[in-house]
Amino acid sequence: MGASEGYRASDEERLARDGALPFQLDALGVRGRLVRLGASLDAVIERHGYPLAVARPLAEAMVLCAALATSLKYDGIFTLQISGDGPIRLLVTDLTTDGALRGYAQFDSWKLAVALGAGNNGIPDGGEAPEGYVPKLFGHGRLAFTVDQGQHTQRYQGVVPLEGATLADCAHTYFRQSEQLPTGIKISARRTIEGGKGEGGTAHWRAAALMVQQMPEFDAGRLDVDREQREDDWRKAVILMASATEAEMLDARLPATTLLHRLFHAEQPRLFARRPFVARCRCSRERIDRVLRSIRREELDDLRDNSGRVAVKCEFCSTEYAYDDRDLDRIYASAA
Repeated sequence: MGASEGYRASDEERLARDGALPFQLDALGVRGRLVRLGASLDAVIERHGYPLAVARPLAEAMVLCAALATSLKYDGIFTLQISGDGPIRLLVTDLTTDGALRGYAQFDSWKLAVALGAGNNGIPDGGEAPEGYVPKLFGHGRLAFTVDQGQHTQRYQGVVPLEGATLADCAHTYFRQSEQLPTGIKISARRTIEGGKGEGGTAHWRAAALMVQQMPEFDAGRLDVDREQREDDWRKAVILMASATEAEMLDARLPATTLLHRLFHAEQPRLFARRPFVARCRCSRERIDRVLRSIRREELDDLRDNSGRVAVKCEFCSTEYAYDDRDLDRIYASAA
């Protein structure tokens, strides 16, 4: 399925929802995607009640994960993990090929308060992240991408040092060091309050990522194009991508198709089938059963709560699974 002519009015109505819209600029030998997230961010971030200085990087990580995952051909789970020794210890987000997106953060409240200073939430509501927020909030660390296609296939993982002022900068570092095709990424994220600030207002998150990538000469059908022209075409694509404003990228009333044509109208962008996303956790009692079964029973005592039950909480969705001794008997009996 291929071109923009395939869109109908009903498709336009769905464009404000969470999803990725792939496109191709044949005239420049470039492919890309515009990813927008809204409801899935609300479902993940507001559930945990993260501070703004933690929530915004998580929103950026989730939209970056979706942009990178949809640029690959895989059948399984794409995971983006950011770890460091700063106030935010860990961000994890993943996306399955059927569009299930989730994410969570681990942070040290005391370190966060010290790093941000009294009365400063670090990242202004409704504005850009401050310069250098990655080293300030994550410290020294690493950025890792993992593609897991099941137990009978080899996992692919790419790991690079966490270098750059923003997560987009860190992703650029990954592509430079991994010797992949030239790639440009722009990310925006913002929290807004509908109904005014105060008790009557409702918080909503929006995030967007615009990604362009130079295609191999053969795939682009441009074997007759010389290197200098290819470089000029690539620079033009990056300049056009960078011209997108935060307001345009995050405006739910602006259809994704309209934004892409606004940015690349002279190159006549070719649009492909949209890929929808939804916030959905993959945890289940059966999965937790398997995890507990892999641990020696006597080692579970540290997980017991005041009632004597073993309690396991999913980091992604906060669902808690409780096991009494009869439950544990059942689990370990099945492992015998």
